[in-house]
Amino acid sequence: MFKNLLRGALPAACLAAFSVAAPAQAPSAPPLKVGFVYVTPVGQAGWTFQHDLGRQAMEKALGAGVKSTVVEAVAEGPDSERVMRDLAAQGHQLIFATSFGYLEPALRVAADFPNVKFEHAGGYKTAANLGTYNARFYEGRWLAGYLAGKSSKSGTAGYVAGFPVPEVIQGINAFTLGMQAANPKAQVKVLWLNAWFDPAREREAALSLVSAGADVLTNHSASPAVPQAAEEKGVQIVAYHSDMSRFAPHAQLAAVVANWGGFYTQAAQAVMAQRWRPAATLGGFKDGMVELAALNPRLPKALREDVLARRRDIAAGKLLPFGGRLVDQAGRVRQDKGALGDEAIAHMDWFVQGVQGTLPAAAK
Repeated sequence: MFKNLLRGALPAACLAAFSVAAPAQAPSAPPLKVGFVYVTPVGQAGWTFQHDLGRQAMEKALGAGVKSTVVEAVAEGPDSERVMRDLAAQGHQLIFATSFGYLEPALRVAADFPNVKFEHAGGYKTAANLGTYNARFYEGRWLAGYLAGKSSKSGTAGYVAGFPVPEVIQGINAFTLGMQAANPKAQVKVLWLNAWFDPAREREAALSLVSAGADVLTNHSASPAVPQAAEEKGVQIVAYHSDMSRFAPHAQLAAVVANWGGFYTQAAQAVMAQRWRPAATLGGFKDGMVELAALNPRLPKALREDVLARRRDIAAGKLLPFGGRLVDQAGRVRQDKGALGDEAIAHMDWFVQGVQGTLPAAAK
């Protein structure tokens, strides 16, 4: 589990060397070379932007002990394998592969560079020198849905979704369940992009959802296009990845964001201390890895307090986003009581009742 993210810096080694003629200082250890591979441009907001904030936090925490290299806008598939192979060959000792589709390429490169450590975002396989890390985004998504349900007049939200991978499906389901906790009749309309970053299509999907009756939007895509469309059309938005208030100052209710800096710092420290081990790291509200940020101060005080109280309950394990009776789109009871565990959530390939949209066959 993701713990002790803000662990202190490692103790400094005190080394000295002397000569007969005059004292001399020992050369300092070279910095740890850390590579970051991004699927989109860094930009001003979004998935990659948050990862880059994490990289910057790592550099600030570790100073001259690390030196990072960024390669942005790297397509999933052969391009990502080539980039990771180049970084490993150039002496990078730790490489963060920050997109879901980088997993198989990262595994192949890791096998050829056993002395390099790899961390893959959102992966489901580890190796001797490859770990994975992810966040319980669905905790933030449930709370975002609850806020949307309390704020929507139509009871209909629109969800612009990237690819039908489990993380996206989890988010759609959690958002829907949160919205239904506020309004049992709420529904969530989903449109698929089959892309992570395509501003024109993101905007087109958002406008289509507004035309279909959605008065609250959210998204799992990488540009500010959906918040901008919400601002333009006078509907509300619960942003994702980053605080998008600069793009939707009136429309944004809040934003579900990830904070990667603590994990990146911890992983680099572990490599520097030669104590890194491959693991499947998972963090949420409790660890500060996920947050519902930028809660709009114009919201009623009682609603803000209600949302924050439920956030505390989720962090404490008192409110479980996938707890209780769960029924899918076809009316099949997926869970009668209790709560889904991490394994079931990680392989989610079905929609809860209340989602209007279909899952491509490949996702099932």
